[in-house]
Amino acid sequence: MTSRHKKMYATKTVYASCLAVVLFLTACGQQAPPDTRAADAATIKDLDSQWSKKAAANDVEGTMSFYTDDASMLPPNAPIAIGSQAIRSMWATFLVPGNSVSWEASKVEVARSSDLAYSTGVYHEIMKDAQGKSASDNGKYLEVWKKQADGKWKVVADMYNSDLPAAPPEKPAAHEKPRSHHVRATPHHKKRRR
Repeated sequence: MTSRHKKMYATKTVYASCLAVVLFLTACGQQAPPDTRAADAATIKDLDSQWSKKAAANDVEGTMSFYTDDASMLPPNAPIAIGSQAIRSMWATFLVPGNSVSWEASKVEVARSSDLAYSTGVYHEIMKDAQGKSASDNGKYLEVWKKQADGKWKVVADMYNSDLPAAPPEKPAAHEKPRSHHVRATPHHKKRRR
């Protein structure tokens, strides 16, 4: 029995040693994922440029293709637009003949995990009012990009605002004081009775 016990012990030791060697080699063979931040930043900057060209061409559907279905748009002086339908409605009011909008990214930062990024930059737009008069605006923007399951980058949040000073609030129309048809009695109006 002693020799059989020794054989089982030796076999277990060999298996344990082999397992330790395999685990060690596997751990040594695994490397940290490559740092793709620079390549991802270049991709996002290129996508942002393509997106600006779609908007400049007043292409609503092309413009929408850069958003996720559940994206949010945070325009100035308006409620947040959540989801494709709400964002499409906003772009449809901007991207009409006579209007133009374009932007350029100045900074793109990608997370170490390479699944989230943000870009900032400046925009320029020319809009026509109801009377056909053009108004120009310059401003800045912030976009949050998220890498999708298929590896493509799409925007999940889009915010922008103008560099122009805010318009002064409209003054309320001056109301005339209502004229009183009733004359108040004063000591001079009272008649003395005798």
